[in-house]
Amino acid sequence: MSVIPRLRFAPSPTGLLHIGGARTALFNWLYARRHGGVFVLRIEDTDTRRSSEDLVAGILSGLRWLGIDWDEGPGVNGPHGPYFQSARLENYRVAVDQLVASGHAYFCFCQPEELKERREAAQAKHAGWMYDRACLHRSDKALAQLKSAGIPHAIRFKVPKGRTRFDDVVRGSIEVDNATIDDFVILRSDGRPTYHLSVVVDDVDMAITHVVRGDDHTSNTPKHVLLYEALNAPPPKFAHVPLIFGADRKRLSKRHGATSVAEFQHMGYLPDALVNFLALLGWSPGEDREMLTRDAMVQAFTLEGVSGGNAVFDQKKLDWFNSRHIELLQADEIIDKIQPLLEESRLWREEYASVGDSRTWLASIINLLKSRATVLPDFIEYGRPFLVDEVTYEPEAVKKRLLVVGLADHVAALREAYAALEEDRFDSSSLERVLRSIADSRSIKAGVLIHATRVAMTGTTVSPSLFEMVELMGRAKTTSRLKALEQFLAEQPPLDSLS
Repeated sequence: MSVIPRLRFAPSPTGLLHIGGARTALFNWLYARRHGGVFVLRIEDTDTRRSSEDLVAGILSGLRWLGIDWDEGPGVNGPHGPYFQSARLENYRVAVDQLVASGHAYFCFCQPEELKERREAAQAKHAGWMYDRACLHRSDKALAQLKSAGIPHAIRFKVPKGRTRFDDVVRGSIEVDNATIDDFVILRSDGRPTYHLSVVVDDVDMAITHVVRGDDHTSNTPKHVLLYEALNAPPPKFAHVPLIFGADRKRLSKRHGATSVAEFQHMGYLPDALVNFLALLGWSPGEDREMLTRDAMVQAFTLEGVSGGNAVFDQKKLDWFNSRHIELLQADEIIDKIQPLLEESRLWREEYASVGDSRTWLASIINLLKSRATVLPDFIEYGRPFLVDEVTYEPEAVKKRLLVVGLADHVAALREAYAALEEDRFDSSSLERVLRSIADSRSIKAGVLIHATRVAMTGTTVSPSLFEMVELMGRAKTTSRLKALEQFLAEQPPLDSLS
């Protein structure tokens, strides 16, 4: 009978949910869902100085927003709890006692100052330094005296002679000489476990079968394998996935821009787009596929498909994914997503919330803008001219498009022609025909009126399809804005006075 896969994501609540952590969580989640396994969320909060409930809440919120749910963990519980390391301290003490009793670990009374002196002395001689096992050779009597004197002590793991080997699903077989591994601390003098101890004890207690984590943990894995063996527990399958780098091939950090899930959410990226993008950072579904639904990702995901090379975070590629996913949304879905942004910008009206002409009109605007939007706030920027009573002309637009001799008269002629159109004929094809006819009759290029009308309607030199936009604006708003442009032009000094 096959073993049900159990995977975990174990973030430390010392900061916001990082893109790299989110990608690791996603890979674990995809594998668990693909194989009918269990995805466990565990919070590694033993660093009490840097951890906080707010940061835990932020991590949970980020995962939920991405659509990464968990089968066991905070808010869900399960048979292997508690799922916060701060509530599992007794488990670590029991494991330490077991390791000391079996001879796999020992008390270390060396104080930080002593260790620093010995390390610096070795460095002064240009010699590498590893812990010299000074405390391993103390007699039972000496240890008892130190304990009774209340001298602070840590617990170190006794690294055996020989070599340690493990198979990595991504990187293949890895083997190291144990002589290169220090007798590492597993319990600090303040009673807190180190990462090496807590992660192994938790994975054993929670019956984790697969450990999928960042490549930066590869060097830790030999220590963990030794701990599994010392605890008489079978090690899980390991898969160390590539790190995420910026365009400069350096590890992704704040200097590259946004790095947390919360930041991308605030910037208006869609969770489906971000998940799609993250999944392809270091993994390929084959056949050059890029646009993937969650179900498609689950069906295609394999650890063997994960690349060994580092993944590069390409902002332009993420923007492309987001724009494509926006295009896949229905207008009503987009309205629901941008409602908070419209409210914040004081552009929301209650009639947009219910089925009716106003919502239908807003949906038409959304459909017109979809092909131009990269992130959700783009709908606010590009949609603002539709939703406000007046627009302000950008200086660059004035300079580039409105410095035309006689333009006020040309605009007036266009306004009068548009005002004469019947309401049921105020459509994009009629609007374009009328504008070109006015341009011909006045012996000017159609572009002069097209550019001027765009500025009149939006205040800028860029917009969606002009005539579709004017149709949606409607006759009353269009003629009003053309009239406003006439008045603006009339108030400007004559062009010949500017020469």
